[in-house]
Amino acid sequence: MIGVPLTAICNSEYSDPRQRQLFKNIIYLGVLSALLDMEPAVLEALIGEQYKSKEKLIQPNVHALHLGRDYALKNLKCPLGLTVKRADKVGDMIFVEGNSAAALGAVYGGATVCAWYPITPSSSLADAFTKHCGKLRVDPQTKKARYAIVQAEDELASIGMAIGAGWNGARAFTATSGPGISLMSEFIGLSYFAEIPAVIFNVQRAGPSTGMPTRTQQCDLISCAYASHGDTKHVLLFPEDPHEAFEFGAQAFDLADRLQTTIFVMLDLDIGMNHRLCRPFRWDDSRRYDRGKVMTAAELDSGRDFGRYLDVDGDGIPYRTYPGTHPTKGSFFTRGTSRDRYARYTEEGPPYVDNMQRLLRKFETAKDMVPRPLTANAGKPTKFGVIYYGSTAPAMDEAIDMLEARGHHIDRMRVRAFPFHSSVPSFLADHDFVFVVEQNRDAQLRSLIVNECNVDPVRLVPVLHFDGTPITARFIAKTIGERIDTLHGKPAVVS
Repeated sequence: MIGVPLTAICNSEYSDPRQRQLFKNIIYLGVLSALLDMEPAVLEALIGEQYKSKEKLIQPNVHALHLGRDYALKNLKCPLGLTVKRADKVGDMIFVEGNSAAALGAVYGGATVCAWYPITPSSSLADAFTKHCGKLRVDPQTKKARYAIVQAEDELASIGMAIGAGWNGARAFTATSGPGISLMSEFIGLSYFAEIPAVIFNVQRAGPSTGMPTRTQQCDLISCAYASHGDTKHVLLFPEDPHEAFEFGAQAFDLADRLQTTIFVMLDLDIGMNHRLCRPFRWDDSRRYDRGKVMTAAELDSGRDFGRYLDVDGDGIPYRTYPGTHPTKGSFFTRGTSRDRYARYTEEGPPYVDNMQRLLRKFETAKDMVPRPLTANAGKPTKFGVIYYGSTAPAMDEAIDMLEARGHHIDRMRVRAFPFHSSVPSFLADHDFVFVVEQNRDAQLRSLIVNECNVDPVRLVPVLHFDGTPITARFIAKTIGERIDTLHGKPAVVS
């Protein structure tokens, strides 16, 4: 611990209480620059860039920087053994935040409509989409924008606009967090039941209610997986870092079109707002968007039977038409009420049951469309496994090494989507006990696994971290290690 009298330095230099508060962070930066042997000229240049539109603020901030630096050089041992090295690259990795990566994925995935309402920690995703579109979605000849971004009056309006755009054939999304999901619930049910594609980027934060808006959790799985009243099941994607945020952000729009429903990309504050090192983004320029089952005018003219909710292939996915496809054929009435296979209103039981069973078949079909889990086996055979997802991944990878050093061998699986691929119940069957590591109080992933995989809950051991800070390898290793020792009848060893 290194003590620096920041308040005393500010009080001796400034008489204005506001200046004392504002310049404290810059003085702190000056101290760090001396301790870590950072070049002051670089920091001065950054201050100049930050305040280039307010030049009168540049010199006072530079002065505060040197106040801190001079204090450290005079009173502290500088530099420390740990120093900052100048570099223009980070090996074969990139440094980026998840919200920006997801927004870029949306651009590459074909999104042209974003309707959103500001909420922490998702607002920067819509901001990033705006910036990316300004570079990548402007007609080079006419300079006209080829996108629409609407800041709606509330969350209900934003999801309604996204669903409306999806009904019209556009690729559209909204970005929100837990409170927004609560408000959007009825519209999400409309997307599910009327089968209209849309994408929701949910950057999760600590709830319930307002909760802790600037803290991270993985606490919206249940509310998203079964969003809306009645029987619903929704597709969720679980990226582990900005690389997968980009990848899944693009893939979500193909899935939304193919499955004709809302797809959730489940980010969290830790991924979304923090810069992370990750693998560079990759994109195949030969890749083409998969719009799913869309019947064309030529197919309608050929006499093909068109029923908006008619399952002709047995996979639960019907054909749709875009508005204006044909002057006299292929039209249908979009409704949130029950109907038959040809979109005709009915409240009779058999057509309703037929439709709901078809929606279940479609959900089963989705299991082979979504990203599959990734598994890694321990060095020795073991009866223990661990399942985890999302931003827990880096800590989990480190925890495995810590556990192996203590003699605990564990097979691991990172699930990347819901519904669960068939490999998930197989993994469960192969182990006597499976730890489920997640960042919420109520073991929501564990509940989904119990509900969807019909597994004995006694065999699923929850490992729960929910104080709003990112989960750590030390917490995971300590918790799992103690549970294994208990299951083996050994006294717990705490390291």
